[in-house]
Amino acid sequence: MFQYNESEEMYLETIYDLSLTNPQVHSIDVAIQLGFSKPSVSAAMKRLREKEFITMDQRGAIHLTPNGMARAGEIYDRHRLLTAMFRQMGADPRLAEENACRVEHVISPELVELIRRSVEEESQAS
Repeated sequence: MFQYNESEEMYLETIYDLSLTNPQVHSIDVAIQLGFSKPSVSAAMKRLREKEFITMDQRGAIHLTPNGMARAGEIYDRHRLLTAMFRQMGADPRLAEENACRVEHVISPELVELIRRSVEEESQAS
């Protein structure tokens, strides 16, 4: 049985996403991106450090550990996949993004794989 932690996943995905365009990601960047308070983000960063998904250097820059990178990449991949599927179905880009963000935290790995195959087949047929 799969089990996701939506809050944890949102933070990891946000750190990953920010790190794609920013050389250094700080808690304030995460707080701004998610619209959360700095204390909430600080508490979440502590939990992610305890689970060894991130480290923080002396300047407060957040770094994904190898486990954190793998987990964040997986979450990011699910988000992109679901967004692509919703877009293929004709959804407005904004609507596709918003709903992918919700669904990515509750969908089973088996269903993700079925969607992946479907999206790939659709892409190859186009």
